[in-house]
Amino acid sequence: MNRYSIHTKMIIFGCAVSIIPLLMLGFFSYQKSSESIQRHVNESRLDSLQQLRGSMEQLLRSLDYTLSYIVNTKLVQESIYQELNYREFIRFHNLTQELALLKSPITEVDDVILASYVSDWLINNQGLSKFESFKYKDQLVDLMNKKTVTTWMIVPTDSISSTYQSSFSCRYSIVLAKKTPYLSAEKRGIAAVTIPTCNMADLINEPSASDIMVLDQTNQVIIHPQQELIGARIDELGYLDSAELANLEGDSGQFVAKNGQHTVTYLKAPFNQWTYVSFTEMSELTQESREIGWFTVYVCMFIVVGSIVMVWLGSRNVYSPIRRLFQDVVQRSPEGHKAKRNEIQVINDHFRDMFASISTLTTELGRHREQAVSLFLHKLYLGTNKKSETEDELRRFGLEDRLSAWNHCSVLTLQIDLLENTRYEQTDLDLLLFAITNIIEEMVPPEERLPTIIIEQTHVLLIGSQETNLSTFNDHVYKLTEQVQRNIRSYLDLDVSIGISLPFQQLLHASRAYREGMEALKHRMKLGKGVIIPYFSMNSGHHRKVVFYPKQIESELMDSVRLADENRAHEALRQWLTEVFEKEREPHEYQVSLICLLNEFMILMQEAGISPRSMAGEEQSLYEQLLHLYISSEIEVWFRKRVIAPVIEVFRERQESTYHRLSEQIIHIIENEYDRDITLDECASRLHYNLFYVSTIFKKETGVTFSEYLAMYRLNKAKKLLIETDLPIKEIAERLTYNNPQNFIRYFRKLEGITPGQYRKNHNGRKE
Repeated sequence: MNRYSIHTKMIIFGCAVSIIPLLMLGFFSYQKSSESIQRHVNESRLDSLQQLRGSMEQLLRSLDYTLSYIVNTKLVQESIYQELNYREFIRFHNLTQELALLKSPITEVDDVILASYVSDWLINNQGLSKFESFKYKDQLVDLMNKKTVTTWMIVPTDSISSTYQSSFSCRYSIVLAKKTPYLSAEKRGIAAVTIPTCNMADLINEPSASDIMVLDQTNQVIIHPQQELIGARIDELGYLDSAELANLEGDSGQFVAKNGQHTVTYLKAPFNQWTYVSFTEMSELTQESREIGWFTVYVCMFIVVGSIVMVWLGSRNVYSPIRRLFQDVVQRSPEGHKAKRNEIQVINDHFRDMFASISTLTTELGRHREQAVSLFLHKLYLGTNKKSETEDELRRFGLEDRLSAWNHCSVLTLQIDLLENTRYEQTDLDLLLFAITNIIEEMVPPEERLPTIIIEQTHVLLIGSQETNLSTFNDHVYKLTEQVQRNIRSYLDLDVSIGISLPFQQLLHASRAYREGMEALKHRMKLGKGVIIPYFSMNSGHHRKVVFYPKQIESELMDSVRLADENRAHEALRQWLTEVFEKEREPHEYQVSLICLLNEFMILMQEAGISPRSMAGEEQSLYEQLLHLYISSEIEVWFRKRVIAPVIEVFRERQESTYHRLSEQIIHIIENEYDRDITLDECASRLHYNLFYVSTIFKKETGVTFSEYLAMYRLNKAKKLLIETDLPIKEIAERLTYNNPQNFIRYFRKLEGITPGQYRKNHNGRKE
């Protein structure tokens, strides 16, 4: 049998219960945290785009509103239809002042152009010039030919007028153009502002892992921190392929590029239909997830290792009592536990057998309790109980509360009159007594009686009542006896007579009441059969006079003599004499008690085969010697020397002979059957003795218990086999009924200080 099989299963189960949920929790927490991080990153990307769009649109809308305001002023509207030359200096100055409103550090405007191709003039950073002579007039004509009044577009910086050298560092510029007059169908001029893309790109401030750009309606990059990418289409740069451009059609959204390296977040601007796009590397999204994942792995590994250690320690502590219990069960159980069965099965079978034994024992105890109650009541009615013993027994049997509730008690004695001329035989007497007992106990409620017992074919029943009126109680008792008598006659066709004692209140008077009931039954000689005889109809209604006699102490004295216990016998004799002489009575009554005690000794001697004449010698008889003694101390010495000492000596000799013979028989069994699983219970059963008695005698004779003697004998046999044979230790352990060789080795080392192998080696070395 694998002694650690249950331990292993406990460790596996504990690890599974602690580790699997932990791994599942770690996996799902990692999944949820990764999803949460990705969601937050995506939301932050979208928020960044919204902030960028808001910043740019604020600038662009400001420019758009300002430019719209300027082209719709009366000064500009009138100037478009008029020629403008040096003679119109004031108008030119006013127009310049108006256009200057568009240029500020906030608007990032590089150049402002106002032109009238009909009147052939143009104003820009260089001042006033002819429209036809403007180097980039074709670019303005293209803007004039657009269908929309307002146009946003990107043009190369060197294709539009600028006198600022800084603007030429930007390859492209954003142009906002508005045709004028604004409300007229015939457009005669144009107003435009240019913004270098470098200045707009400064609004983008993102980490290197993210790539943000602005696309126009044709998916052309118009704003990007890297100037070399401006002007190219997004699909040409390799960020997206042409098939993925359709994903940018919505107002906003997010998707993963086909290359799997970027996640794309876009936001459409309804103001000018530009698209704000953010490309974020997947490594940035998964970086925190990976960190959380590794952290989760480390934490889970730490907890797993801790769980395994805790499970191992905990299971060891939990399994420890199981192991000890299993070893105890195996050592105390007979051979029959197969190797394939585990510890729990063995323990379960043992406990099942134990519970079956307990159930049987409970049933037996129930029967024994009834017998014990009957014995207690028997002694109570015969007056052999001490007052303290009576109180203890009442508490033990649960009768104390019932008796304390009664105000009056009485004892009924019932006897069958005659079996002649009935359908019953003498052999049926026991069954009739049992049937009468059942009839009585069914008629009288348990709370109004004590159990019915039978003393020498007489049913004795003590009944009680809470009734305070004595006359009412007597009437109740008499009616009850009449009903009992009628039922017995009805069911069994038998005549019975019943004696009723005088009422009493203290249970100690039960023995007197019993004798009153028996005395009442004696009057059947005069009254006939089938009668109910109350004791109050005799003896003038007075209680029977009882001479006190310490019967219980007398029994203890006789038992001490039988056991050859001289000290206890002397103590019991002293107690008996004290009880007798402390009562005030006539001298002849003392002598009667002493003669009664001597009679008990004479009966004991006769039962033991001891001749009283040999004890009295040639002098007077023991009775005559006793009647000539008048002092209590002399009486005590006489009983000790002339009666107790000789009888105890005889019993002691017989006892020692019996003890020695019994011990020899047990030792003989051990010497012949040591290689079998024998028990003291088995020996006692074979020798027809009580187990406790045999155990006491054997220890008294040998000085050790049966199990100790058997273990030492087996140990000596093991030493002999180790020295004289080459048998394996395992086989020697099996011969000595050890289920496990390890148990044999541990026991041998505990007593000898060395293992069996070392013992054999040491003795073989001495032989050599």
